[in-house]
Amino acid sequence: MSVMQPSNFNKGPAPGNGTQPAAEAELPATLVLLLATGAGLSVASLYYSQPMLGVLGDELSASTRAIGWVPTLTQLGYALGLFLLAPLGDRFDRRSIILGKAALLVLALLLAALAPSIQVLLVASLAIGITATMAQDIVPAAATLAPVAYRGRVVGTVMTGLLLGILLSRVVSGFVAEHFSWRTMFFAAAASVAAIGVAAMRGLPHFKPTTSLPYAALLGSLGNLWRRYPALRRAALAQGLLSVAFSAFWSTLAVMLHSEPFHLGSSVAGAFGLAGASGALAAPLAGRLADKRGPELVTRLGAGLVMLSFVAMAMAPWLSSHAQLVLLVVCAVTFDLGVQAALIAHQTIVYGIEPAARSRLNAVLMVGMFVGMATGAALGSTLLAQWGWVAVTFLAAGASFAALLVRLSQSGISTTVGLTNP
Repeated sequence: MSVMQPSNFNKGPAPGNGTQPAAEAELPATLVLLLATGAGLSVASLYYSQPMLGVLGDELSASTRAIGWVPTLTQLGYALGLFLLAPLGDRFDRRSIILGKAALLVLALLLAALAPSIQVLLVASLAIGITATMAQDIVPAAATLAPVAYRGRVVGTVMTGLLLGILLSRVVSGFVAEHFSWRTMFFAAAASVAAIGVAAMRGLPHFKPTTSLPYAALLGSLGNLWRRYPALRRAALAQGLLSVAFSAFWSTLAVMLHSEPFHLGSSVAGAFGLAGASGALAAPLAGRLADKRGPELVTRLGAGLVMLSFVAMAMAPWLSSHAQLVLLVVCAVTFDLGVQAALIAHQTIVYGIEPAARSRLNAVLMVGMFVGMATGAALGSTLLAQWGWVAVTFLAAGASFAALLVRLSQSGISTTVGLTNP
């Protein structure tokens, strides 16, 4: 992939913001494509395993509980990587960080492909989660490069790539696992990340650091940002709760479909990603709506849509098998749309708080999100094993309702107040 060099669109760095484009110029489409593709292919690494959990358990002779730790450790690794590594984007050139993480992610995916036991696969899953945080170096890079007037649109487009990576990864991995093997999927994932690393080396501009804080102080500043900005706290909490619902569904879907009454394979579980992808395609619309009407409205609409989707999904056991599948597909579209719309709006809020600290602000938001992901994966697997699918839908509905309450809380009626009077 060939991308226009930064000299073609940069008029010089703006103080405190790193390398910036001209105030009125939109980013080259090729650069936006590179950012969106890089975000999608890197974050997809977190989710390739989910439709393959049924066949993974059979081949590695692992219990349902043990297999449930694969997505859990991947999400925990992502949260850990966000906390420990993402803040470095404000301290060092983001381009170098992205390239380094790409190389390490390739090695982690190869370890997963060659794993001889569930124990090794769990180690590889943790490593994949940590290194796949390159996606969260790419998103603030897009926010930094984008002119203010187009920031919501550019971030929305890059997030569409990221979200399609999340959702279509399930389609691809389900198909590959069923027709080839789950190891083939991890090998292919390693090759795709290597390819995007080469493209980023050629086309990604350099970024000027916005702080000279030592590493310990850089991590300590995350707590300061958390204390200073109510808007950041509410965004991280609300998106974390929505992520509990999101992860509870996707981390248990393959196991549920693999058992009675469906007895469906990995490719069908993966195909559900197409339903979710159709919802993710609306992410740029959420960005435009946030630009025009304000992000607060979008967060509330998104959380409400997620809650209603899981309330409807709880009715599935009283329907025929065919009707259950139809309901699951429809709800996968709507709840994914709600989660992604809320995420775009939350990022629009967070990226506007303090431009010089975008990597750290993004780290706080995404740590909250992926702690929610890990919690949803762990609780979802436990509830599915103990009480069945209805318990999973109750968990998801309750978590999304709590997110809606956070967005409706009196402390956050005005996003402007939260941003300007921390």
